[in-house]
Amino acid sequence: MANMVGKIRNIHSAITNVVCVISWSAVSNIMGCSKNVLPSNMDYSSTSPSPVLTPSPTFTSSIKSKNAAAKLRQLGLRYRQQGRYADAIISLEEATSVEPENLSGQVLLGWTLHLAGREASAMKVLEQVLEKDGNYIPALNSLGIVYLVSGDLDKAVTTHERAKEIKANNEIAYYNLTLAYQRLKEYDLAIARGKQATILEPTNPHPWVALALVYWGQGMKTQARQTYNQAVRLDSRYGQSKFLINLKQAGFSQEQIDNARDIVKIL
Repeated sequence: MANMVGKIRNIHSAITNVVCVISWSAVSNIMGCSKNVLPSNMDYSSTSPSPVLTPSPTFTSSIKSKNAAAKLRQLGLRYRQQGRYADAIISLEEATSVEPENLSGQVLLGWTLHLAGREASAMKVLEQVLEKDGNYIPALNSLGIVYLVSGDLDKAVTTHERAKEIKANNEIAYYNLTLAYQRLKEYDLAIARGKQATILEPTNPHPWVALALVYWGQGMKTQARQTYNQAVRLDSRYGQSKFLINLKQAGFSQEQIDNARDIVKIL
């Protein structure tokens, strides 16, 4: 996720300050995120259990189990922050086994699998969460990002559109929809989503860069330059071509990064 990744937006706290999207100054430090912005309405740093789905009447974890799971999640986060993804995944898998009804813990596992490059496994875990609660925003935001960076743009759009319908001020969804629609060359939708993303996160450079890319794709170079300059005003590093490699962590494709560098040349 820079100062989503990502609303991984770093995806500001979403697992961002969570899963992507986005504290751009440290996308890589958002709860250990290094690829995108994580949904910002969850907090895994607490020793207390994370918010859970109403448990099944046939099973509820004991207080002892909940506390054990919380400690395992904390351990998993420490491992993840150290780049020890394999160890982090083991701890987080054990946490979900100890407290299976904790949906936020499952999202944390799915996002960590994504950060480890295990996209198929991440999708499976996050899709299973949505089978339990199809309106769970952290899972929708996270899965949409995983679809986006995996190149499954249609599923990314469907998932993020659903997320924004449930939560109207979902900055992660609007931001990632801008990136997805731009790649699909559906420019009218990309502009609409992009403008809303900049309204919801006016101090985050990433939505401005994403919207500038939409204008650039349409050949509207003046508007692209003016919009991109908004990002540079917020953080001058976005005017440096070499720095833009960090956009990869916020859900931008390589082609989008290359286009951003083209815009920088005409600033």
